[in-house]
Amino acid sequence: MTLDPEDSKIITLARSARARNGSREGAAVRDETGRTYSATNVALDALTLSAVQVAAAMAISSGARSLEAAALVTEGEGPSEADAAVVGELGGKLLVAGPDGRLRG
Repeated sequence: MTLDPEDSKIITLARSARARNGSREGAAVRDETGRTYSATNVALDALTLSAVQVAAAMAISSGARSLEAAALVTEGEGPSEADAAVVGELGGKLLVAGPDGRLRG
């Protein structure tokens, strides 16, 4: 499967965020204007958020009204229902890749 260069970029950003923080997951989103936001999951006693949720929240709090795409890089099985719902509500597609950057399913 050949990826759009902009989709490849957000997968790379998600991989970089994950590697930089040594996190379980990394995510990146692209909003309707082409701005990108990358994040990792948050796992505190008082707050637990997926990487997709954090990246989407960053975009929305910066004024984004919708997402063109989101990328999740994880060793796990894939996106949670909550991740899919967030991206779906914002109108974007969700790409899921392993730590090596290869797309899944």
